[in-house]
Amino acid sequence: MSDIPERSLLPKMRLDELISELHVRLESALSTRDRVHSLLEAVLSIGSDLDLATVLRRLTEAAATLVDARYAGLGVLDEHGHFAEFIPVGLSSEQAAGIHVFPLGKGILSVPTRDRAALRLRDASQHPEFHGMPEGHPQMRSFLGVPIQVRDEVFGNLYLAEKRNAGEFDEEDEAIVTALATAAGVAIENARLYEETRLRERWLSSSTEITTRLLSGADSDEVLGYLAQQSREMSDADVAVVLLPDSRERDLIAEIADGPVADQVIGTPIGMSDTKCGWVYRNGEPATIADLRQANCPMLTHRGFGPGLLVPIGTPDQTRGVLLLGKMNARSPFNEATRRMIDAFSAQAAVALELAEARRDAERLVVLEERDRIAKDLHDVVIQRLFASAMTLMSTVRLIGNAEAGDRVQRTIDDLDETIREIRSTVFALQLPPKPQHTSLRDRILTAAEGAARSLGCQPGVRLEGAIDTSVPEDVGEQLLTVLGEALSNVARHADASEVHVSVQADDRLTLQVDDNGRGIPHNGRRSGLRNLAERAVSLGGEFGVDPIPTGGTALRWSVPLRSRQEGGTQVPA
Repeated sequence: MSDIPERSLLPKMRLDELISELHVRLESALSTRDRVHSLLEAVLSIGSDLDLATVLRRLTEAAATLVDARYAGLGVLDEHGHFAEFIPVGLSSEQAAGIHVFPLGKGILSVPTRDRAALRLRDASQHPEFHGMPEGHPQMRSFLGVPIQVRDEVFGNLYLAEKRNAGEFDEEDEAIVTALATAAGVAIENARLYEETRLRERWLSSSTEITTRLLSGADSDEVLGYLAQQSREMSDADVAVVLLPDSRERDLIAEIADGPVADQVIGTPIGMSDTKCGWVYRNGEPATIADLRQANCPMLTHRGFGPGLLVPIGTPDQTRGVLLLGKMNARSPFNEATRRMIDAFSAQAAVALELAEARRDAERLVVLEERDRIAKDLHDVVIQRLFASAMTLMSTVRLIGNAEAGDRVQRTIDDLDETIREIRSTVFALQLPPKPQHTSLRDRILTAAEGAARSLGCQPGVRLEGAIDTSVPEDVGEQLLTVLGEALSNVARHADASEVHVSVQADDRLTLQVDDNGRGIPHNGRRSGLRNLAERAVSLGGEFGVDPIPTGGTALRWSVPLRSRQEGGTQVPA
């Protein structure tokens, strides 16, 4: 009877074992179902966005979650097989930056790329290709690396380390991450195609905008500023600098900049000899630089910039300058696709600049030809007719018996002579190439006279004769403007005049005369200002005088000799 209880317990024990095994299998099935469900959710999450940076971030986070890894990272490879970017999960920014610059070599991080197969290790620290990893990286035992392939190209590697609860990555983990990486390859390809299409569309739009601005007469500096801004944004750079050569072509000067440090770098020179910027300028070829310190570019390196891209601005036959793009040290270098895009964009902008300048030169030539034609017509036709009319009247004066009529004819002859002188002065101006207002002495004289109108209480009359813009040296012209300003100021303060006349004549001497109808200069008045004008005349070997006008007022005359005209100066026949 003692055997009966033992036999009755056996079925119960076998049933418990069966239930326990069934429970384990159900848990495994449920766990597998949950992981498959999580995998599908991760694939949908990755494929639901077309922004490449977002896709890569979601992929890294999803991989870490699916296999319960403490650390995860996605290393994006460049065309040379080095890290172009490293996206971390669970690592600090300093640790991630250390991996980014860590040389792959034959180390553990390069295995998935080299073998195009997953790598799963129980204790990575004991692996012969571990090489210690970058300094500061946390201890890593369990390790899983899976390559991400886009078509036949290895885009990068997924790295997972330190499975939680001191566990190890198993075959199921490897299968899950491999499936995720396979699905991610399609999403990455779609995101890359979308990004390339978007950048190409923006490139075409920006090129069209540059051409439109140039053809509508925009200044070239404005267009180069737009080029820098668009290049920085399209390449995702932190700064863009347009370097243009100085007059001696010994240095490249930062003329235009866009970015947070733009104001700090403008005006900074970079030598052309023994620098990468100078090489790009001389050879007209772009260059990608992993570290701007290798390019001898102190304007950016001491401000924390590392990766750089140098692109020539101009046509193959003529380089105008260099476009310098820079990123901060911790960021990835510029890839080949970005280099090609910015190079093409810069070249197209340079062609537009060339065409716009050629169009402006053609328009300027038309204006110069028209001015030359008008000058010839004035000299050969108008002046000659006026001169003939004056000669006829001069011969007629002797035949007029009435004294009053003779005086009238003589005044008419004088007016014709004055008109001829004014037309000759206009001929001189027309035969000169157009100059900016601040460099034309004629315009500066007129501006000074107009500026004194308010203080004078009347608009002064101005008469200009001779080749003022070509025969007057710059230093003498500056003295003339100073004397004119002082003379008009004296009239405004002391003369109480209702009429002021300014005359400037340039032949073998430069003569300034300022006449007014005011109260004149008192005999015992202060003359310190006039002594200053006299000293200026004497210093140039000239003369100065102030005389009363019989009808009332004062005549100031300042005259200095002129050096012979420069070679190549315009000669206008008398």
